[in-house]
Amino acid sequence: MRKMNSHFVQNLLLASAIVVGSAWLILHGAAAQAADGEAILNSQCSGCHNLTGPAPTTLKALWARKGPDLFYAGNKYKADWMKAWLQKPTRIRPAGEFYADHVKPGPKGDEIDTASLITHPSLSAKDADEVTEALMKRKALSNLIHPGEYKTGTISKSMGEMMFDKFRGCLACHEIEPGYGGLSGPEVYTAGKRLQEDYLISYMRDPQAWDPKIFMPNRHLRNADLQKFVHYFHVLSKEIKP
Repeated sequence: MRKMNSHFVQNLLLASAIVVGSAWLILHGAAAQAADGEAILNSQCSGCHNLTGPAPTTLKALWARKGPDLFYAGNKYKADWMKAWLQKPTRIRPAGEFYADHVKPGPKGDEIDTASLITHPSLSAKDADEVTEALMKRKALSNLIHPGEYKTGTISKSMGEMMFDKFRGCLACHEIEPGYGGLSGPEVYTAGKRLQEDYLISYMRDPQAWDPKIFMPNRHLRNADLQKFVHYFHVLSKEIKP
């Protein structure tokens, strides 16, 4: 009986050591991955993106911005979208970060000067995972987010478009499908897949709370309208193939 107990204790200790060792490897691996992601961000991304904050507080600083601020990326983006996008980047702002730098006169008015636009580099799947993990930890503006504020719902595409264009005039700056809409702001036809719903509501409620000098106007939207806008972005996103 004592022998059996001795074997039992030995096996129990061995099992405990395996569990502890496995946990250590998982935590160590996650820490190493995050460290690798930080290294990539600092070496390859910091030249165009603000990784530490704060947002620009002057128009001059805003105009000098080369890419979106990422110090609150974990409040803003969806991780699955980020991983896929980093491997195969597509342009979200048709005319670049600052519209005036990338347009030229054309026969029908302003047109995009594509030669002046910079193509975002693509990452390997491994690097994309590591960078995404590092970005998702950046939640500097969590105080502006109310988790669970968005409530799942629906809206017809025609009603959503009427609200977006006719009632609020958002189509002047944002595309709702490739080639249709304004060029000075980011397209919104992937917003439902790209951006966290609670972030969208918070940002649309008060853009300047997130980005003090941004050109996006505060429309003083009611909560019901904020919800409907996010419903509409989901409708648009479902029509766009990955």
